[in-house]
Amino acid sequence: MTDREPFKLVPRDRQGSNSSLRYELSLLLRVREAFLVAIERGVEMKLEQRKDLLGLREMSREEIELILDTAIPMKDILKRDIKKVPTLRGKAMVTVFYENSTRTRTSFEIAGKYLSADTVNLAVSTSSVAKGESLRDTIKTIEVMGFDLMVIRHSMSGTAHYVARNTKMRVINAGDGANEHPTQALLDMFSIKEKKGSLENLKVAIVGDILHSRVARSNIYGLSKYGCEIRVVGPATLMPPEIEKLGVKRYHSLDRALEGVDVVNVLRIQKERQSTGLFPSLDEYANLYMLSSERLLRAKEDVMVLHPGPMNRGVEISSELADSATAVINEQVTNGVAVRMALLYLMMGGSKDEITN
Repeated sequence: MTDREPFKLVPRDRQGSNSSLRYELSLLLRVREAFLVAIERGVEMKLEQRKDLLGLREMSREEIELILDTAIPMKDILKRDIKKVPTLRGKAMVTVFYENSTRTRTSFEIAGKYLSADTVNLAVSTSSVAKGESLRDTIKTIEVMGFDLMVIRHSMSGTAHYVARNTKMRVINAGDGANEHPTQALLDMFSIKEKKGSLENLKVAIVGDILHSRVARSNIYGLSKYGCEIRVVGPATLMPPEIEKLGVKRYHSLDRALEGVDVVNVLRIQKERQSTGLFPSLDEYANLYMLSSERLLRAKEDVMVLHPGPMNRGVEISSELADSATAVINEQVTNGVAVRMALLYLMMGGSKDEITN
């Protein structure tokens, strides 16, 4: 535990127009309400002990609720003509992505900028990493520049945990190998709650490459805290052994798995893994597991469809369904910005006393 306190809320020094000040005061009051509710739920002690966001497996339901509740007023900022508040002025964050990303990296960067944090993206391919610099040395170099928070993605599971143990900066895991992708699961949960009104006891089907999916794991860890019935479905070769130990139900028939579900989360088929022969062909996969409007008739009438992106249209999801009102894929991107704004606000905000007194 460091001498810095994580997940705290604080209004920073304010400058600008009266309307901007009034809006931020309104924002802070809404976040304050979420924070006070969290305290009543007994989450305060756990938040004080958490420096980093590395995964949802060890995170409590109360902590998740605080993040989701805080994301609501953050989303309001995105609807404004001027999408900027001075809340994190004077704070600095860096994104370090060892893997390609469009949605996650960009949404973290714009989330920081909307909150007035100084945001830097380290281009790994053109950094000293290309010259052989170790991960540990890269971390220390960034740390001594004065950054408050690092967002990191890496192809190796456990990398974010290693980084967190070796830096005083706060660390957010933006995906580590096949382990976890906590912010994707949080935005998925926010999207579900926004549409359904609650996360309680829903039936959720996760379809596709469960074996290699960090998105699937984080969703399982998060949704299971709400009593959801989680069904994982895909070819046997793309299913982890003993997946049932995570409390999920395994299916190999998509049609059976869709019966009566409230939510379907479609995972990207990683074409780069096709060379390993985990399934015969993309055409055969599409024939057995591509989600379409016709297949979706087996689900509940108000079913919603999620996809973390990028999509392989015609492989894991039909274009017609992806562009329909049933799919909330573009809304997920917007919600991703709001959720990441909430995280940055809670992790870099400061002391709760300045807002709760």
